[in-house]
Amino acid sequence: MKLKRKLYELAHCRAGDKGDTLTLSLFPYDERDYPLLCEQVTADKVKAHLQGIVKGEVTRYALPNLCALQFVCREALLGGVTTSLTLDTHGKSLSYALLEMEIEA
Repeated sequence: MKLKRKLYELAHCRAGDKGDTLTLSLFPYDERDYPLLCEQVTADKVKAHLQGIVKGEVTRYALPNLCALQFVCREALLGGVTTSLTLDTHGKSLSYALLEMEIEA
């Protein structure tokens, strides 16, 4: 039986934002967990986890040489960081939201 674990127990995240597009890069602390992240952290699951925040498409890129997954999230920043009146929707905040996602490990 697999247990549910939060992503922050297994990985850290870097973020970037340009216009209304957010990029989240997920790196396991231990590269042996990379296959698990590839299996469990899909674009559809990230989109579902960030529902209400990411309105557009989520695309996942696997970067096996870096043991990283990158997610490009469109329509994620309420029109863009410089045009939004909402506070704290920058990528760094949303990287912590991703790390709250639970996976079976």
